[in-house]
Amino acid sequence: MNDMSLMNLQAGKTWIGAEAIEALAGRLRGRVLDASDAAYEEARTIWNAMVDRRPALIVQCAGAADVINAVRFASDNKLLVSVRGGGHNIAGNAVCDGGLMIDLSPMKSVRVDITAKRAWVEPGATLADVDKETQSFGLAVPTGINSTTGIAGLTLGGGFGWITRKFGLTIDNLVSADVVTANGELVRASQTQNSDLFWALRGGGGNFGIVTAFEFQLHDLGPQVLSGLVVHPIADARAVLEQYRQALETAPDELTCWVVMRQAPPLPFLPQEWHGKEVLVLAMCWCGDLDAGEKATQRLRSIGKPIADVVGPHPFAGWQQAFDPLLTPGARNYWKSHDFIALSDPAIEVLLDAIAKLPGPECEVFIAHVGGAAGRIAAGATAFPQRNSHFVMNVHARWREAAKDQACIGWARQLFEAAKPHSAGTAYINFMPEDETDRVEAAYGDNYKRLAQIKQQYDPQNLFRMNQNVRPVGGRTV
Repeated sequence: MNDMSLMNLQAGKTWIGAEAIEALAGRLRGRVLDASDAAYEEARTIWNAMVDRRPALIVQCAGAADVINAVRFASDNKLLVSVRGGGHNIAGNAVCDGGLMIDLSPMKSVRVDITAKRAWVEPGATLADVDKETQSFGLAVPTGINSTTGIAGLTLGGGFGWITRKFGLTIDNLVSADVVTANGELVRASQTQNSDLFWALRGGGGNFGIVTAFEFQLHDLGPQVLSGLVVHPIADARAVLEQYRQALETAPDELTCWVVMRQAPPLPFLPQEWHGKEVLVLAMCWCGDLDAGEKATQRLRSIGKPIADVVGPHPFAGWQQAFDPLLTPGARNYWKSHDFIALSDPAIEVLLDAIAKLPGPECEVFIAHVGGAAGRIAAGATAFPQRNSHFVMNVHARWREAAKDQACIGWARQLFEAAKPHSAGTAYINFMPEDETDRVEAAYGDNYKRLAQIKQQYDPQNLFRMNQNVRPVGGRTV
């Protein structure tokens, strides 16, 4: 290692000598990388290809002690810090320019206690890692719908997916967390230990420290669920959406159904003449008795005249990976998101108008339905703000060539603005891109003030600012 200058918290440069860097490396089980290392390019590359940042140093951590050493090094030198878990976040906050990146991706351990129905998960694990281990014992924790997502970022933002209506958000199943705070101390956060920190971690993002271990409550599930897709022509979308929202009014907690609107990919079960044409997809999952699921999904499956219906028994771990081929790394991505309390007629009109103007074959809009068990927890019980049964719209612009940036980003922003009058005002922070820093306070609603107070207690200098940032009370984001 050579002497080098790193970006600091004042947006200036701090000179760090080679001896100090080598001393840090000597305290680690992991390793320190700079741009001269062969592993540097892979370490700084994340899911969203729009993010092309170059940290001065990357600390690849092998365990909690490495995280402590990295945080203390950053805090002592007041360095700009980013934290990488799965590297899947749309905003790309895992990577900083010129500062210190703390890379947790080598920390992938998942340990299951089948008697207590608990799992201990390290922050570098993906949802696939968690599912494979827990499903080996017929157990599951509710997470998201893309298996390459990191468990850490998903959890800290809230976490919802196919079994949330039955078992709650990911954070509702978090029992405890080991956290390295901004002063480099390892603390336990739970309902009985550092309960204010535990409250903030459940939805407050990476603002309050680095979690080195998550303890989750597990639930009996699988190995099979009733799941799959029902594909409709976009010409029928208005009627399908109207009947969809009606069906969900009486849907049991075991049933989740999301909507995807996009150009049809060349799926083998779709007639070739539909490939590349606009479609509406009902994606559903029933996480109870399979025979009961056949009856419970019938109302949704009887809507309209679908092009294809491929709902059937599938391994849960496989269904969790069903959308992975549409979300592979290497593409350029930009998201905009709203919460809706109801899927109103005006909101439907906005959506259908946007689908008629899709700027590319990989662009899509999906509507997630959240409620059930997740909606029966008080809004102030965790930092996650939106506990009403609601719909989450994610406008997902996805493309390959930089020349299409303006068209694709513009389409997403236009849809977002058109939908705003029909939205709840809150938002899911995991879906917010890097240009929405002015939206964070509104996204948390009444919970923001308490979050800012806890931020002041645990991170007064705002060391952990590469996130959807909650500013310390009286502080500011540089």
